[in-house]
Order: sequence, then C-alpha cells, then structure tokens
Amino acid sequence: MQLFPTISLAELAAHFQLDPRPFQQVASRYPCRITRYYAGLITAPGDPIWRQCVPAPEELLDNAQMPDPLEEERLSPVPGLIHRYPDRVVLLVSNCCAVYCRFCMRKRQVGQGDVHCDLPAALEYLSAHTEVRDLVLSGGDPLLLQDDELDQLLSALRRIPHLEIIRIGSRVPVTAPERITPQLCAILAAYHPLYLNTHFNHPWELTEQAAQACNLLAGAGIVLGNQTVLLKGVNDDLEVLQQLFCGLLRMRVRPYYLHQMDLVQGTGHFRTDLERGRQLIGALRGKVSGMAIPHFVVDLAGGKGKVPLLPQSLCRNAQGWTITSPTGEQVRYTDPVQR
Repeated sequence: MQLFPTISLAELAAHFQLDPRPFQQVASRYPCRITRYYAGLITAPGDPIWRQCVPAPEELLDNAQMPDPLEEERLSPVPGLIHRYPDRVVLLVSNCCAVYCRFCMRKRQVGQGDVHCDLPAALEYLSAHTEVRDLVLSGGDPLLLQDDELDQLLSALRRIPHLEIIRIGSRVPVTAPERITPQLCAILAAYHPLYLNTHFNHPWELTEQAAQACNLLAGAGIVLGNQTVLLKGVNDDLEVLQQLFCGLLRMRVRPYYLHQMDLVQGTGHFRTDLERGRQLIGALRGKVSGMAIPHFVVDLAGGKGKVPLLPQSLCRNAQGWTITSPTGEQVRYTDPVQR
C-alpha cells in the first residue's frame, strides 16, 4: 500500500485550539485518515475541506439510513466483485484511501480490516462471464496499490478478451497528488483503453499540484472524468459549482456526474433534497458551457441502479418522488431531509 504523510486528529485539533476527543470518539467507529497535503487546504474548522475529512459528531447520530443501501454485498457473486448491471462490474481492489471521506458510500467497511477481495475467484468469474465488457476498479482507492501490484492486476485483466474497457475510480489526484508520477502514468498507458474518474468536490481542491497530476494522466492518454457528490455546506451553491466545473475543464477533466447523496448511515448531515440539486443544475444551464454540466444522478437503494434525474425519469406528487429505474420499474424515493 502506498503511504503518504498524514496528520493526526490531536495535531489538527491543537493547530486550531480545539479539544480532539469528540473527533477521536467518532473516529473510533468510522476511521479517520487525512494527508498533510489535504489538511493544508483547510482554512478554518467547518470550512468545505474540513467538513469532508474531519469526523463530526453528527455521524454517530444518523441511525435512520442504511449501512449498505445499494445492496452491494447482495450483488457480490464473489468477494470484492459487484455485478449490478448486465455488462459492467466493480472490482474492489483496496480497502484503504489516502483520506477517508466522511460521506463515503462504503463508510461501513473502508479502512476497517483487510481487503475482502478474492482476486483469483474474481478473475475466474470475469473470464466465465463473457457479457461483461466494462470494469471499474474501486475500493478504497486502487491507486494506493504499489506500482508493480497495479501493473500485475491490469495485465491479468487485459488477458480477458471480452473485457473491453477498464475504468479506475480514484481520489488521489485530490488528496495525494504526489502519487501521480510519470512512472505510474507509463504503467497505466500500457493498458488502453483506460479511463479514470476522480472526485473533486470544491474549487479549493483545484490546486497547482492537482492540476499537475491531472496533466500527467491526460498526457498519458488517459481520459479523465470527475464525479462530484452534492454535499450540504460544501458545494450546494451555484457559484461554487460553477467555479468547480469550469475549473475542472481547465485541468483537462470533464465533469461527469453530480451525485445525489447515497442513503448511507452516518452521512445524513451532508444531505440536500432532490429539488435543490435540480435547481442547481438548471441554474447552470446558459451560464456555462454544456461540457461543464454533469449529469445529476441518484443511485437507487436496493441495487436498482443509477438514474439521471431528467424530466422523463422523475415525477413528484404529495406522497414524494417517483423515479423510473433503468429497467423501467417505478421506484418510490423519499428524501430523508423532508422527513
């Protein structure tokens, strides 16, 4: 595993003259790790960077939501492999991240114990299922693997003839951009077509170091996209999103998704309602290039799939929202915020 210089909660709290014990109590249930680089972007307690990485007491108060709302464990035919859509799978190759985001969709498991991925069984499954053509490497963060481990993994995947596309989901360009080296990019470039989706949530994250990391990846021919999560108190603001999405384009990164928060236990204090997201996306139209406007999507509970929140897939009445799933099923969706 790649290791990066980190800051302890005691040191961070001392810097801002705070008592570390409330943060440490939360971290005893939901682990905390913050790189010194990312901590250096914090300007004050409660700012948009702080909220994303520092444990908050509200995490322990949210018991209404589900640990695994997307039912990933049910959809795992072998440990570490999620097969939700007919032609696409997710392979969880790491259980660690450079920074543990407080809104993580896998908050129940990331940073807690060993990687639960049976790689030989996953490769055997992929070889047998010829309908799978698209694979996402996720975790944790795949780029926390050592260079040689990543090289061996990509080589094994490329030996599966029907696997056409490999995508990597990584936040290290945001939280530990020094990980993106010419050596790493050379390894990745050997396995095209290769795509990388990173995860910038706020314009303060668009630093010179992050831009250099993205430039190295793009220079190696890797197509870059970005998935942003709509987070209360972080980016639920028109000007913030406009700066973020336009700034990403300048860094050769295409805004891909704006995610409605998943219904993950311990993350309720980040939630906005669906209508807020719809308003923000609507307000961006005409103000910025269409290239700078991502799809606004929700990942439906129960493993029913990711849905762009377009007029034809979404309706609202006095009882709440109804969303049409990718299979045509009408799914009731109730905003916890409204309750």
